[in-house]
Amino acid sequence: MAIAVEAYRLAYMALPKAGCSSVKEALARIDPDAALPPPEAQGHGTWHALYPTARFRPHRWEQYEQRGWFRFCVVRDPIDRLLSVYSNRVDRFDELKNSPRVRALGLPTKPDPDYFFGHLRDYIEASSVIKHHAIGAWLFLGPKPLRYTRVYRTKELGQLGADLSLITGQTVTIPRANASERKVTWDELSGATRDSLRPFLDQEYEYLSEYYTNPLR
Repeated sequence: MAIAVEAYRLAYMALPKAGCSSVKEALARIDPDAALPPPEAQGHGTWHALYPTARFRPHRWEQYEQRGWFRFCVVRDPIDRLLSVYSNRVDRFDELKNSPRVRALGLPTKPDPDYFFGHLRDYIEASSVIKHHAIGAWLFLGPKPLRYTRVYRTKELGQLGADLSLITGQTVTIPRANASERKVTWDELSGATRDSLRPFLDQEYEYLSEYYTNPLR
């Protein structure tokens, strides 16, 4: 289901770990139908509660294609997106400690990056939070060719704000939300770990080949 701002005919499909917290916050602040809590009660979870992220469903997306909506999404470099799952969900938010299944399977709840990515499939199967943030972009954005008026890369969030400002007649600024302090880099991972991630990343780069060049080839 798209995140729709009916007043301006904006339809956004969110991709986890690709600026979606920032975009949701920007949309919520211009959406007259968004019931915002008081400023002191607003936080990271506010925007996701207002606009839950859902997977792409072609039959539900058709209504936005037929009515002349501005349809958009934001994509991120696949390596950066995958590494941010650890930096944000594991390191910053300590999500794994809340998973009984992770503990039941004997998986560490505070793994180092190599262990986490070396056992990524196990963590995806054990934790719905990790699965939601780590699975392929196509599940959220739909099959190729992508059915959007505009696809923005995360480095183009400023342009997205400018475009939304023109469409809505309001000043739209995309905030920098949910940023992690510690960033894991590709070079930090062992060669074996990097090799284990290549098949998934090759698939992701192929899917987003119009926007990113695969540095692993």
